[in-house]
Amino acid sequence: MKWLSSIFAIDLCAYAVMNNHYHVVLRIDLDKAKKWSDREVAERWTKMFSGPMHIRRWLDDRALGESEIAMVEENISTWRSRLYDLSWYMRCLNEAIARMANQEDKCTGRFWEGRFKSQALLDERALLSCMAYVDLNPIRAAIAKTPEESDYTSIQQRIRYPANDDLLHFSDGVDWNEGLPYGARDYLEFVDWAGRAIQNDKKGHIPLDTPRIFHRLVMDKRVVVDYVLRKQDLPIRAMGPWSRLQIMAKSVGMKFMHGKSLSEQLCPELR
Repeated sequence: MKWLSSIFAIDLCAYAVMNNHYHVVLRIDLDKAKKWSDREVAERWTKMFSGPMHIRRWLDDRALGESEIAMVEENISTWRSRLYDLSWYMRCLNEAIARMANQEDKCTGRFWEGRFKSQALLDERALLSCMAYVDLNPIRAAIAKTPEESDYTSIQQRIRYPANDDLLHFSDGVDWNEGLPYGARDYLEFVDWAGRAIQNDKKGHIPLDTPRIFHRLVMDKRVVVDYVLRKQDLPIRAMGPWSRLQIMAKSVGMKFMHGKSLSEQLCPELR
């Protein structure tokens, strides 16, 4: 995931690798892909795939004919669009995992049960809730007791290596386009609090002081905890303020999108 994110215009926000599945939260950065030069696009793509001969000759600054130049331009255009395409990112990730697993098990054939499932996150509160859900997977499965003990998760990586740039950094609420729109301390406090709330067999308790992030993002703690507990059972394609869900539905040619009730509770319209 980290290696692919260094190639694609797709940032890694959160992840959790479990024993038979994984969860990942990603941000597609279309503007970044558009700013890449043609050479950078080709160099990124050929880190994953060998590329045709005319591309290799072009990268070596060899003379090309008009037809070859036209093919180069077509390749670059196709690859640029793929480098910010979620399906291509997941395809590259899942195929690599399948090949390694089949090699380890000395077998061939289908590895994944089916196509990946995705959910669009349309504002900061939806992003926060989903990231917490992902980072808390080992705790929910009783594999770990605390975030720092949760192996193969983004939150453990953030705690152990706060300066690491494999993950999208926190921008302290400056701008979602500049990074995660929270402070690192706020996020860690929130995940720790949410983790206590879902450990029903533990003697944890909700802190008396509400994390600052709730005041800033106008979030209802009870709704967030309910979402974290039930997310896997919610067949919702996207989450965010209802006004943004309506815009997304229109953009994809849908008259209606499920999730109005949850959106109004979890991500009320900001006044």
